[in-house]
Amino acid sequence: MIKKLCKHGNSLALVIDRPILDLLGIDEATELEISTDGQALVIAPASDQQRRERFEKALESTNRRYGKALKRLAE
Repeated sequence: MIKKLCKHGNSLALVIDRPILDLLGIDEATELEISTDGQALVIAPASDQQRRERFEKALESTNRRYGKALKRLAE
């Protein structure tokens, strides 16, 4: 899909089509993280810090509880 930027006041805006927004679960309240590798622009829903913390806590608990068994299975 090829898009062009639109004038929006003194800025430029990128209009994202509804099917793409629906696919990613993005609406006007979604915070977006914008990054670049110097050649490409990457726009993604911002990570939820609380969700990340819960995941890391669960991972740590799982590793404490089953770490030795998982290591043996990996060998």
